[in-house]
Amino acid sequence: MTIEVRPPNFLRRLGTDEYAPQPFTPRDRQVVAATIERLTLAAERHHVPGPLYAQGRTATAAGLLELNRSAGTSFFDVPAEAVDEHEAAMAAFAKPFPVIDVQTHYLAPHASTDAWKTGALHRMYSALMPGWWTELDDIVAFTAADYIRNVFVECENAVAVLTSGPGLTPQDRALFNDEIFATKALVEEFAGPGRLLNHVVVHADVAAEIEAMEWWAKEYDPVGWKVYTPGRMTAEGWAGGWMLDDEQYGLPFLQRAHDLGVKLVCAHKGISALADNGSPRDIGPAAAAFPDMNFVIYHSGFEFGPPIDDSPAEGPYTEATAHLGANRLITTALENGIGRGGNIYAELGTTWFSLLRRPREAAHLLGKLIAHFGADNVIWGTDSIWYGSAQPLIDAFRCFQIPDDMCAEFGYERLTDEVKAKILAGNASRIYGIDLDFAADIAARDDHAWARALLEEQTIATFPGSAS
Repeated sequence: MTIEVRPPNFLRRLGTDEYAPQPFTPRDRQVVAATIERLTLAAERHHVPGPLYAQGRTATAAGLLELNRSAGTSFFDVPAEAVDEHEAAMAAFAKPFPVIDVQTHYLAPHASTDAWKTGALHRMYSALMPGWWTELDDIVAFTAADYIRNVFVECENAVAVLTSGPGLTPQDRALFNDEIFATKALVEEFAGPGRLLNHVVVHADVAAEIEAMEWWAKEYDPVGWKVYTPGRMTAEGWAGGWMLDDEQYGLPFLQRAHDLGVKLVCAHKGISALADNGSPRDIGPAAAAFPDMNFVIYHSGFEFGPPIDDSPAEGPYTEATAHLGANRLITTALENGIGRGGNIYAELGTTWFSLLRRPREAAHLLGKLIAHFGADNVIWGTDSIWYGSAQPLIDAFRCFQIPDDMCAEFGYERLTDEVKAKILAGNASRIYGIDLDFAADIAARDDHAWARALLEEQTIATFPGSAS
């Protein structure tokens, strides 16, 4: 029986709880085939089974080199020898600064794992994922145990923020707020405080949840409120929908959050199939109305483009494209006088994953977000564990560069190690209240003994959670 050699996950088709995977283009298929061939030949040279060799950083290097070749430009600074030499791959990707992931997920027992693995949402992830991304292969469930393995053991995250999508019923909700907090408490029991932080998810159009915010703030000590203005998923599809600047739901929610002293709002914007309430146009007015609050915009307003939706490819910000994709976030900030270093932050979860195999679009997205918001206002997140370990995403980001000709033509800043360190950890440490020295120390010395002990005791699969 021949076992298929598969490329790293950013060259495979994957989706999340929020969207279906993107189909491959002919160019994608060429990159995947060339990557598999490169990995197969390297495995033969080293007398190692192909599927075994097609794992880890050498596989990541192979995929990134093929993306460079396909693009005709070196977007990823990876030496050719990184495909054959583990030490060269380690040197290409390893950096001395830590990683903080502000968007991570898993499924509680009440959510239907089978439905998530076989349904449209998972097919969507599979389509989006680069064809050589293997990290998802070993995931047979999206449980808390899988979460610990993927987010901490198989990834160099120093700190992660656990969140959830929307939903009011057990089958429609990945995690309820008490389950998010229980997971944080469990991790603290084994790893000590500070490794896992928690959101509280609020449906602003549900009066009982606005009332519950005071109790949630006191009992769960969230780093921020997570909101989904497009609404929430039900058995019949998406329901609800509101905006942060509307007088009925959004502004009362923001005032409540402000009064309770939890002044970080994390809003899902974009990745909405172009739903009207998925637009970030309300972010500028909300941020201007509450200047002492911070607004982290998850996904940065990015939309997929054809054939998933009618949004075009990400390009430079222009007057003609100001109403499209991530440009919408820039537009709403400009219209409300919020510039670089303001209280709007662009988060990269799923957005970076989606654009990784389209590096020119990725360069435009990073270039214009940094140009308009500043290098201090772009924040790392991944949407783990929907893609498996995010280590290849981290490695690819660390060696990514905006080509000189694009910097010259569009005025983009170069992605120096200093800028990347801010995006991967420094900015989150400031906004989410994380001690950066602590994170750096954890990154340097964590042997994951705490995670192995936690998994061995198997308590993580059975912690209590309720749909409250």
